[in-house]
Amino acid sequence: MTSKQAWVLGLASLASFMMSLDSLIVTTALNTIRQDLAASIEELEWTVNAYSLTFAVLLLTGAALGDRFGRRRVFVVGLALFTVASVACALSPDIGVLIASRAFQGAGAALVLPLSLTLVSAMFPPRQRGKAMGLYLGITGLATFGGPFIGGVVTEELAWQWIFWLNLPIGVIAILLTVRRVDEVTGPDSRLDLGGVALVTLGAFGVVWGLVRGNAAGWSSAEVLGALVLGVVLVIAFVLWERRTEAPMLPMRFFRLRAFATANPANFCVFASLYGTLFFLAQYFQTVHGEGPLGAGLRLMPWTATLMVCAPIAGRLADKVGERTFVVGGLLLQTLSMGWIAVVADTGTDYLELLPALIIGGAGLTMAMPAAQKAVVGAVRPQEIGQASGAFMTLRIFGGVFGVAVTVAVFAGAGGYASAGEFGEGFTAAMGAVAAFAFAGMLIALGMPGGRLTAVTAPAQAAGTAPQGEKVP
Repeated sequence: MTSKQAWVLGLASLASFMMSLDSLIVTTALNTIRQDLAASIEELEWTVNAYSLTFAVLLLTGAALGDRFGRRRVFVVGLALFTVASVACALSPDIGVLIASRAFQGAGAALVLPLSLTLVSAMFPPRQRGKAMGLYLGITGLATFGGPFIGGVVTEELAWQWIFWLNLPIGVIAILLTVRRVDEVTGPDSRLDLGGVALVTLGAFGVVWGLVRGNAAGWSSAEVLGALVLGVVLVIAFVLWERRTEAPMLPMRFFRLRAFATANPANFCVFASLYGTLFFLAQYFQTVHGEGPLGAGLRLMPWTATLMVCAPIAGRLADKVGERTFVVGGLLLQTLSMGWIAVVADTGTDYLELLPALIIGGAGLTMAMPAAQKAVVGAVRPQEIGQASGAFMTLRIFGGVFGVAVTVAVFAGAGGYASAGEFGEGFTAAMGAVAAFAFAGMLIALGMPGGRLTAVTAPAQAAGTAPQGEKVP
């Protein structure tokens, strides 16, 4: 690895570290935020989804801005926006301001994360890319591993506001080092697809709004049905628009490539299952087991530790044996582990009864993630990596938004916060939903190309008629 490669990988991973640390700390603090700001389950859900929704709908725009105006420049702007929004979160006087500030955090993350993946993918040749992505996720895993503990300590010993203040020094350091150590690069200079941005933003918002409001307003109400129908219609309109516009933010021809068309929806299910689990797991330990934020964070660490340990290994092995094995196998493990928790978890379940399932499920998710990433970015030509990375990240975060919305709806239909027993009933139903997401993703991943894949052939790829690469036994 050259010095330039090391700096790009290190700074991209540091940025991802900051975003992941924020997500895990917020998850651990949700119960405290709910009590401190008198937030309803819907408002608590929007605390997570306001960030994820703006993140998802602006990701492709972030990748396009990086290609046009310079990937390093836009990466730095995103870091600055995320850092300032984090300060606004820390200063929020009520849940409404916190939700709005989280939305701005998501906009900053949308400029950072797709470009972090693009910078790494473009810096490393195909034969090294799986290892680099594994290291990228492994460094991110340090935040994932330490996030629950840090969140518990900060929330219990200081205040939940300090979980956002932590982003200030990390953001400043990342900005200064990026300006000094990363060269400016650009991608294809194409027009911004503002029509596509508007359609996908409004469509996703409509679907998520309907899912969030379903239990409160009634699934057959005009509000919910209207939002869901409008959202679906606008998503369909987005697909049609992207097929006809001269400069699409997401070229539909990518979906003619088998690896791209299967790895993306499979990873959608990976993150639907992951985010649904994240939203409720720390709350379960606090509400049902009676733990404080620190105790809940400590109980999450064996689960989150698997990302740091398994991701680099899975990334290296995917280079040798192919991506499908890891995506299918990982989702199978997640299905079995979350299904087991859904069966055994109740108010009298001991933590040690849940621990093996948590470790197996975490290992499964982290087997699937780097393999799916490698399959997607390897399906396109080098100059299209930015668009492919943005599409991958967008569908991944949409998966998280959808997963939280559905699992909260399932939880609210089966339980609530009135007592530990009522919460436990909702929790087991929600874990059944995340197991179902993982199982659906496993079925989709069975359609991925088998074997190890070589680099794409540019002329065939440009025509959109060839598979993503040649299979190597």
